[in-house]
Amino acid sequence: MISTAGTKFFFLFSLLICGSFSAQYISSGKITYERRTNLEKRFTDQRMRRMITDENKIRNESFTLFFSDSISVFKPVPVEKTDDMISWMTTKNSYLQNLNSKRQISILALFGQDVYVNDSLPARVWKVTDNKRTIAGYECRKAIFEKNDSTRIYAWYSPALIPSVGPEGFCGLPGTILGVATEDGGVIYFAKKVDLTAPTSNEMKLEVGKNKTYTLIELRQKLEKEYGNTPWGKRVFDDLFRWL
Repeated sequence: MISTAGTKFFFLFSLLICGSFSAQYISSGKITYERRTNLEKRFTDQRMRRMITDENKIRNESFTLFFSDSISVFKPVPVEKTDDMISWMTTKNSYLQNLNSKRQISILALFGQDVYVNDSLPARVWKVTDNKRTIAGYECRKAIFEKNDSTRIYAWYSPALIPSVGPEGFCGLPGTILGVATEDGGVIYFAKKVDLTAPTSNEMKLEVGKNKTYTLIELRQKLEKEYGNTPWGKRVFDDLFRWL
């Protein structure tokens, strides 16, 4: 028979254990990312580089990832309109991922308009390494995705954040991705803040409406047909499919 003091001790011990477990493994929240883009590394064409100066070559932009145990929504943080003449040099895409149905809806900013893609979750083969670093207070492990011979993506994920989601539609690792970088450092995402407040129902939506949607194969074929023979079209195509 357990005494009253023993019962109180067991109850407090259980609370501590449950509280520790809840604090360690997180299934919902909001993550704010900062994206750092080096325009000199992204654009090698001399006509484009004439627009890039020492003052504007580094662009810092913010994005938010809202996530639960089955849904994530990644979108740019709205900014006030300015006279920024080179804002078009960086993409502002949005993604909704459903981990249960294994589907992804993407809104891609392309040629000044939104293009809608509805397809399966991307299947990437990651190589998990032993390298670790701390991002936004969470210990992360480094993983590498080799898309092809010339494109390698690095990611840092935290197993403490359970959902297999991340910025820019990245997923497929045993935890939430808090950092993503191209091999040359031209584009880098790092989480600046992890908020454990559960997202609202409105934050977990991505409106498509009655707009035409494409699969990735359909979009690729469309862009290759319409713009594949132009030098600037090829650059936009390569940049867009860097992440897809």
